[in-house]
Amino acid sequence: RSSDLTQLVQLRKELKPVAESRGIKLSFMPFFLKAASLGLLHYPVLNASVDENGQHITYKAAHNIGIAMDTQGGLIVPNVKNVQLCSIFEIAAEINRLQTLGVSGQLGTKELTGGTFTISNIGTIGGTYTKPVILPPEVAIGALGKMQVLPRFNSKGDVIQAQIGRA
Repeated sequence: RSSDLTQLVQLRKELKPVAESRGIKLSFMPFFLKAASLGLLHYPVLNASVDENGQHITYKAAHNIGIAMDTQGGLIVPNVKNVQLCSIFEIAAEINRLQTLGVSGQLGTKELTGGTFTISNIGTIGGTYTKPVILPPEVAIGALGKMQVLPRFNSKGDVIQAQIGRA
């Protein structure tokens, strides 16, 4: 499914100087994590786990959303804890912290465990389609593709540039 992210691109552009004044690098990922968290509020079965026999579902209150990171040790998936309670800036600061730890090989068990949902972002490598792998005991994963500028029609029928993302 594709979505018009033009307004998101504009919002990030407006908030980026505020984030930088706080020492925070603001990517698009905090917005996607917050959007996923809002979606999990509406579909709590996606923020659950299933026992090994597939008999019991445990619904999770916390939205601990994992994000894949490429490190010297390979691909790892730390998670941002309690996304449902965090602002965009708090999520961004935590992603920055996790990336710093990941680059230096210092991510610990605390950062790598307890995930309840994962977002796979292949857009960073230019991908537009993916088949993400669910990390047990999680029951769902979201996937993001590359954001592209594509022509679209506005409400007046004029062709405009739109920022289109695939999910």
